Amino acid sequence: MPFQFKIQIADIQKPRVWRRVIVSEDLTFDIFHQIIQAAFGWGNCHMYQFSKQGWASYPIYKIPEDYDDEGMVRDSMEVKLSEVFSKPKETFTYIYDFGDTWKHQILLEKIIDEKILMPMCTAGKGACPPEDCGGVYSYYDLLDILDDPKHHDHKEMRKWLGLSKGQQWDVNAFDINEVNDRLKLVELSE
Repeated sequence: MPFQFKIQIADIQKPRVWRRVIVSEDLTFDIFHQIIQAAFGWGNCHMYQFSKQGWASYPIYKIPEDYDDEGMVRDSMEVKLSEVFSKPKETFTYIYDFGDTWKHQILLEKIIDEKILMPMCTAGKGACPPEDCGGVYSYYDLLDILDDPKHHDHKEMRKWLGLSKGQQWDVNAFDINEVNDRLKLVELSE
């Protein structure tokens, strides 16, 4: 039975940045990572991990590395969501980009009693911060720079974001159709 998750980027408040997705319970954590990437518009350029509470909580679900403790790290390509989630209101943490540390709070809202053919986003809010902008506090700094045309980095940041003349970064931007188009491109098997 499919799982309905609400996934929210932690520590971003104005506006909150979240997505509600429905996914098959038999997907692996690695595919779930790819779904989260598509749902938020991240570039899938960095390492990630899932764990109960974030850093230093175990077990960790990720792509294992040579130095990982086998008892503490489980291969995200082998563990299915249904092996970890079993009932609504369970929470988990997803961390993307260990440099910027984008921490996401995952809530299993409900288990749906109908089949789905592919993952889908049913709601959301807020624009995903740009890839490699430096994390939450740097993202807020970026927003301040964009709001101040006299700031010495204003033009450079606009150029980096690819904003054309007169175009503004919209923190509220969320297009459910774009999200679902990206979700259609996620490979659901490994």
